[in-house]
Amino acid sequence: MASGGDRVDEERGNGVGGFLKETAIVVVGALIASTLLRLFLVQVFLIPSGSMESTLNINDRVAVQKVTPFQRGDVVVFRDDLEWLGNPDRFAHEPWQDALIFLGLMPDPSAGHLIKRVIGTAGDRVVCCDVDGRITVNGAALDETAYLYTDDAGVQNAPSLYPFDVVVPAGRIFVMGDHREASADSRCHLSENALGVTNLGGFPSRDSVVGVAAVTLFPFERWRTFSTPTVFGGIPAPASPAPERPVITGELPPC
Repeated sequence: MASGGDRVDEERGNGVGGFLKETAIVVVGALIASTLLRLFLVQVFLIPSGSMESTLNINDRVAVQKVTPFQRGDVVVFRDDLEWLGNPDRFAHEPWQDALIFLGLMPDPSAGHLIKRVIGTAGDRVVCCDVDGRITVNGAALDETAYLYTDDAGVQNAPSLYPFDVVVPAGRIFVMGDHREASADSRCHLSENALGVTNLGGFPSRDSVVGVAAVTLFPFERWRTFSTPTVFGGIPAPASPAPERPVITGELPPC
């Protein structure tokens, strides 16, 4: 009888141990899957500023997809490879928060990324503005009324308060925020040098792009998906191959 009782206790012990082992396998598997998801498919970001209003508002959580390549007109998250933000201090996190951020289970509020709309890609000539006040890309005018910020009085931002005329160099992009009057975007960094190249500071690297905005996840009442505005479908290809260095004509924007 004693041995039988001992056997029952041992079987219970094996059952508990087996359950813990299976649980550990499930948890580790979920963490690995989440990490792979973050690295190769989807990543969530917190919007820290109003430069993309009202497409994206402060504290929105947006998921970016890393599968489909971006194109003109897309809203993209990119690394601050040109130090537009200087070298700001990172937000302090608890170790468990850092772990969740790394695994993609919590949005990263650090200042190492930016989000803007791609207006021009390598070789494109981007000009502001035509006689109707519209930005042109390779001579084609953009009707941006679908996404430019509109204030409470119903007044929409102009495409740009400052004129510019640039040709995007090879491997680079030209980006702008949808809230044009509150966005320190490519226009505002054209006078800056980078990597030993004059006036390169306004053109983030194509390789710095993390992904394309796919859906606003939170707040729930602002849930929406994103697509490329149809106006960008009519832009012709650049007239010439992309130059190795930026081509800037006329005065630089004063912003």
